[in-house]
Amino acid sequence: MEKVKVIKERLKTAQSRQKSYSNVRRRDLEFKEDDWVAYKLELPPEMSLVHPVFHVSMLKKVVGDPSTIVPVETIEVNEELSYKEVPFAILDRQVRKLRNKELPR
Repeated sequence: MEKVKVIKERLKTAQSRQKSYSNVRRRDLEFKEDDWVAYKLELPPEMSLVHPVFHVSMLKKVVGDPSTIVPVETIEVNEELSYKEVPFAILDRQVRKLRNKELPR
């Protein structure tokens, strides 16, 4: 019984130490009405297969540029909840240089 008591005390000490370490790094996130994050997603009818609820731990404050928002009409989600990516512009191109040749990547 004495060993069990010692083990419980040591476990309690270790747990309190881990809790104090995690509490130092933890900070409360606050979201305002003007932020780009919400708890529940309001999805258009064509995306009704996507589940609108997600875990609160996934929330992050986003500071973004409103001009980078992609309109929902351009994204078509199929029954498997996937979509086809179609590139519309090439932003950068690399060329690999060999001794006598240049190969585009």
